[in-house]
Amino acid sequence: MSAPRAVVFACGSLGAPDLPRRGLSAGSAPLAVLLLDVEADLELRDGDRTVWSERAFPVAELARTLSSWLSLPDRERADFAFDSMAYDAPGAVRIAPEADGWRVGSVHAPGSWTTPMEWAALRAGLVEFVEAVRTGVAELGVDPDLVVPRCSRTG
Repeated sequence: MSAPRAVVFACGSLGAPDLPRRGLSAGSAPLAVLLLDVEADLELRDGDRTVWSERAFPVAELARTLSSWLSLPDRERADFAFDSMAYDAPGAVRIAPEADGWRVGSVHAPGSWTTPMEWAALRAGLVEFVEAVRTGVAELGVDPDLVVPRCSRTG
């Protein structure tokens, strides 16, 4: 297995630029709209290598889904395939266990995966991403607990 290290979900330019077009503000938008409209330029990195990136990605929805997945008991946690309201098919972000660790990738870059990593390293990277999105949501003036709950499990 590779040395412990976290996958990096780099999140740039977090905002909700479509809310004004909808006649809403961050404080008045319903949860379903916030989940889609709080977006950022997302880059999935493995060390210095970019595995996949997407502009204006629904990071609040991804963070909320990852938080729920991370909170599952270990015995109930299966592969992860992000099933977004914004995409026709699931898997914009995929996480899969293999014999030598966990790997992260995307259906939009089928041949590109992270190198295998230990669960603790993967979890650390995912929790860091969830917390970064929570911070960004709070900076928009929205209660982050409403949009992206904290990850409730430590292991």
